[in-house]
This record gives sequence, structure tokens and C-alpha cells, in this order.
Amino acid sequence: MPAELWIYNQFNDRKTVVPLADSVVFIGREASNHVCLQSPFISRVHAKLMFDADRWCVESLGLNGTMIGEQTLKTGQRYPLRAGEEFRLGEFSLYVVDREHAAAVGERRGPSPARQALEIERAIHAALLERLNLRKFSAASARGNADQIREIRTHLDDLLNHAVGQVDKATARHFVVGYLKRRVMSQVARLSTGRVEGATEYDEPDVLEEKFEAILSQLCRQLIDAFRLRLTPATIKEDLWAIEDGFDGAVAQVLGQFTIGLRDYVVRRTLTKDILDIVLGYGPLQDLLDMPNINDIMVVGADHIYVERNGVVTNSGRSFFSDEVVYSIIERIITPTGRKIDQSTPLVDARLPDGSRVNAVIPPLSLCGPCLTIRKFSRVPFTIDDLTEFGTLNRRTAAFLQACVRGRMNMVITGGTGSGKTTLLNVLAGFCGREERIVTIEDAAELKLPQEHVVSLETRPANIEGRGSYAIRDLVRNALRMRPDRIIVGECRGAEALDMLAAMNTGHDGSLTTLHANTPADAMSRLETMVLMAVDMPVRAIREQIVGALDLVVQVARRPGGGRAVTHICEVRGIDDVTGQIILEDVFVLRSRSGLKETHARDAELVHTGYVPEFAEVLINDGLLGLEAFT
Repeated sequence: MPAELWIYNQFNDRKTVVPLADSVVFIGREASNHVCLQSPFISRVHAKLMFDADRWCVESLGLNGTMIGEQTLKTGQRYPLRAGEEFRLGEFSLYVVDREHAAAVGERRGPSPARQALEIERAIHAALLERLNLRKFSAASARGNADQIREIRTHLDDLLNHAVGQVDKATARHFVVGYLKRRVMSQVARLSTGRVEGATEYDEPDVLEEKFEAILSQLCRQLIDAFRLRLTPATIKEDLWAIEDGFDGAVAQVLGQFTIGLRDYVVRRTLTKDILDIVLGYGPLQDLLDMPNINDIMVVGADHIYVERNGVVTNSGRSFFSDEVVYSIIERIITPTGRKIDQSTPLVDARLPDGSRVNAVIPPLSLCGPCLTIRKFSRVPFTIDDLTEFGTLNRRTAAFLQACVRGRMNMVITGGTGSGKTTLLNVLAGFCGREERIVTIEDAAELKLPQEHVVSLETRPANIEGRGSYAIRDLVRNALRMRPDRIIVGECRGAEALDMLAAMNTGHDGSLTTLHANTPADAMSRLETMVLMAVDMPVRAIREQIVGALDLVVQVARRPGGGRAVTHICEVRGIDDVTGQIILEDVFVLRSRSGLKETHARDAELVHTGYVPEFAEVLINDGLLGLEAFT
């Protein structure tokens, strides 16, 4: 009998219907499957459907688990499905349906637990708004006001006394699984780094019950032990990815240990945190900001929050209550930076207190509601040792770049978007002398330097009257009057390149900057173009300025798996007398023995080309570099 596979996404209740034309159907994350489900909770090949003896069977293949009711199928276990019976893979509910049972399945398929959880939180939030008129109160002021927080908690506790008892079993399970996952990942981050990640400031001792907390701690340890984790700073992202990939299967083993009292306690804790995050924090973004394995967060309207992990963008399954809540979170982010967003200025760049970059766009420029993009910045700046462990560079090239910075070589770091330019700039700037006066200039302040004498300047957009704008070029010019030993520009994008080159040519040796370019040669062409934005002058004269100013170009690139790698370290040597082009000599290049493209090959390594830069003699004579760097 012809049948169909009905697939419901529990995050948004969207239904997909797939005709079952074959007697064997593979389901998984990879595109080679008959049914492809794009989700981090789905294994590459997750399950298999087979038509055998006049009925359909499902066989579990992946580590993430296949759920039938409260039962988790073991890998390789086969289960005969009754007509219209539900089985779950990650956040998807699936049904094999024929015409006879289609109506019955459609009638009993209600809202997903994730959707019900969102509606419960929406109702509690609306009631809290009604009681406290929160639309008129400042989250920033309340965050530091114990009396206001206490008042909010009092009303919230009263609302939860009624709401917790109304949560059905499936929705409670959703809350419990989400809570355990959040707590396990936070604990793994703490064990790996020694720092507390994702701890909520709203967990007061008087609201925690020691008996339940002890049980939850034991269950979390049990879940952590279910994974083979290395628990080191260098492997934290891999560890958290392993948990993401196999959590559904592991958590099924501990859910049976939950009593009704423990379940209600976790539901209450989860609702409390989620509502307080909306009122005082960054809402559903709060946990994503706390997780070190997430690099970027992208909000598209109220219903879609995407994240980037290890170079892969996926839907997080989270959502806001409404566009109004997204607007309030955007305001909460940009207000402390002195910037504004409205229909007259519908886009803005800003930063979070930890340095993470923020871009917001709202209608009428955005046609899909308010959009928010956050490029996360490490709370504790990376060191050169971290970059060598990550494989961004090796110890020999790290020592070479360290000597170049200490020897006051002028340097530009180039690469594509998200290639790690700012991270490398921050690490290399840390090698500047402690006694030096450093002026940093950025659109959104991200650099965190360990030196004491650092002056950080940040651009400012025009006010509502169109006045008071200060661009990077204005700040570079002003920095020259501030008696800097070094000038560090976060990124050159336009006419400020001329002033930066002038600074490098007039006694501010050891200055650093970044720019977007795919190759070192492209970087030279981009610099020429940016100088022409500022002044009309012969190209030959521009190239002479570049050659006189720059000593070194460091090219970085993004690997397919999300890692970053230095691909070229070049000396800016001079101008070719025949072609008139700038001569770049490779000192170190990323090479692979396997014949694959260097950024794709696992065996790729930065190797010395045999060329010794002209400035190396100065570094060696000053005791900053040894000959072993080139052997």
C-alpha cells in the first residue's frame, strides 16, 4: 500500500511529507540519505526504514538515539511500527502514514513540546509585564538593583506556583532535557578551562534545594562519564560537539531516575532562568553567548536563531516570543555603547561588554524582521600557545612573528571574513613592549591588550542631527598627536589606509593593522585602492609608500572544519623595475604533502621557503631571533 513519511519539526511545528517509494529508506544528516534532516541532533546516518512482511520497521543506526515513546532503541535494534505510530529523531517526530490512518494521525498530532514550552514562557512573561509594567523599566538599572530583582522574583514565583502544575509530561521532559544539557555543557566548560561558563547570576542560595541539587549533580556527572572527553582548553570545542552529537541518546538513560518532585523542581528552575534572561539579560541568546563552542549567533526575525559551530551553521531551535522582544534585546545591547537604532537609522554596529561584535538591522532595510548578528569574542584572550595548539601556526613561525613585533616591524594581517585576523592581531599586539604607549583604533572595540599604557579609541556614528561622527581616519589622524609609540588599527577599510601608511613611514615603527584580502598580492592591490579613496596620486607613488611603510604581510585563512591557519608570511621587499608591481617574498608558506589544497589537508604545515628576509639581520643582532628560525 502506498505510504508517506510525515515529519514534524518540534521547534516550529512545520510538516514535511516524503513519499516512500523504496522499500528501504535511510534517514540522516548527510545529503546522501533518502531523507535528509539538517540538525546537529541528527547523526550522519541516523536510522533506516524497511518494509518487511506487510509492515514498516525502523532500525536505529546513529549514536543520537531513536525514540519510540519513552524507549530508546539501541544501535542496530529494529522495531516494527504500528500504523501511524510516532518515532522521534532529535527534534523531529516522524510517522509512516497510509491513506487509511492519515486522518487519525493528523487529528492527534498536537503542538510539539518545544512549541508548548515557548507558549508557557510567553504567557508567564506577558503576565509579568502586566504586573510590573516592565516596558517602562530599565533592564540595565534593574540588573544592579537588588530591590527590583527581588520584586520581580516575588511576582515570578507567584506566577510559577500555578504554571508548573499545568505543564504536561512531554513538555516537562523538554524542559528537563534542555536543563540537563545546559548544565552538563557548562560543567564540561568549567572542567576544561577552570572558568565558570554559563552560570546564572539569578541562582540565589535560598531558592536552591540541597536535596535536589545533589541528585542533579550526580546525574550530570553520570552524563559526562558517558562521553569520552579530554577536558582540556584546546579540546573544549570538540568535547562540547561530542556532547551535542550524542546527548539525546545519553540522557535517555537518566530520565528514569527523575521523580515528579525533581521534575517539577527542574521545570521551575528552567522557567525562572528563561524568564529572567528575557527581562534582565539577552533572552534565548544568553546560553548561546555562554557556550565556548559557538562562534557566531545569527537572529533572523523572532522565529529563527542560527549558530555557527566549527564552521557549520545550523538552526539552534530557539526563538523569541515576538519581534518586540528582539527589538528590546537589541536596545539592551547598543544603549550602553551610546548608539541608537530606529527607522531613521535602521542599522548599527556595536559590541558586547566582553568585546563580541554586534551588527543589527531592522525594517525597512530588513524585510524579514529585526536581524542580529553576533561574532563572539573569547572572554579570556587567546595566547600564542593557544594558537599553536589549535594549529593556526607552529612554534617556529610563532617565535618568528614574536621577534618581528618586538623588533618593531610594521605588519598587516590579511584574510577573509571570519578567518581569525582580529584574534591573531590581539595575540601579536601582546608582544609589544610593556613600557610602550599604544593607541588602538577600532570601529567596535575588541582588542584586549595586557600592557598597562594602552589608549583605546572607538569610532562614533553621527547623532540624530547628522553631526558628531568620528571615523577611523579621524582617529588615526588624532592618534598622531597623542605621542604614540605604536598605532594599532583594528581594520583598514577605506581612506584611513593613507594615514596608517603615513604613520608607519613617520617614526611609528611596529604598527599593526588588518584588512580583508584573499591573498598577500590581493592585499597590496586593496591597499592601493584604499589610498586612492583618500587622494588622487600616481599608482607608482602609492606603491612606494606601501613598500616604505610595510615590512611583513601575514595571510590567514579559514579551514573547512572551522579552524584557522596562517598560510603565508611574506616580506614586502620592493618594486619590480620591469612590471612596476610590489615584490612579495614568501618566508613561510603552508604546504601539504598529500597534494590536497593546503587549507583542506590535515598534514599541511608552515614551512620555511629558504628565503631569509632582509630585516632578519637586525633581529638576530638584537638578540630577538636565532638562525634556527630558518633552518
